[in-house]
Amino acid sequence: MENCLFCKIAAGEIPSNKVYEDDTVLAFHDIAPVAPVHVLVIPKAHIACGVCELNSDNAAVVGHLFSVIPSIAEKLGITDYRVVTNNGEEAGQTVGHLHFHILGGRRLGEMG
Repeated sequence: MENCLFCKIAAGEIPSNKVYEDDTVLAFHDIAPVAPVHVLVIPKAHIACGVCELNSDNAAVVGHLFSVIPSIAEKLGITDYRVVTNNGEEAGQTVGHLHFHILGGRRLGEMG
């Protein structure tokens, strides 16, 4: 997608501090971390909004994304971590491209 920040990062047009990359997925450090470890995991293909765009056509991409999260966490040196996605502005989503946050490196507070 032309104006999507994460599509530009995935295409290499905007630099990122990469943690993991394959043909389908890119993981990189968040520029405004809320925990000592805060990595974003995105599909390289644009999936708009958040989970509202998930369907049978892109389920394999999302499955692959989740299959690499444990190895990304291991590479980051964390065994206890939270995986979060925000769906919509009121939930805190700021980029309209499906992405998951890996948060860890300290005791995380209760969500509520």
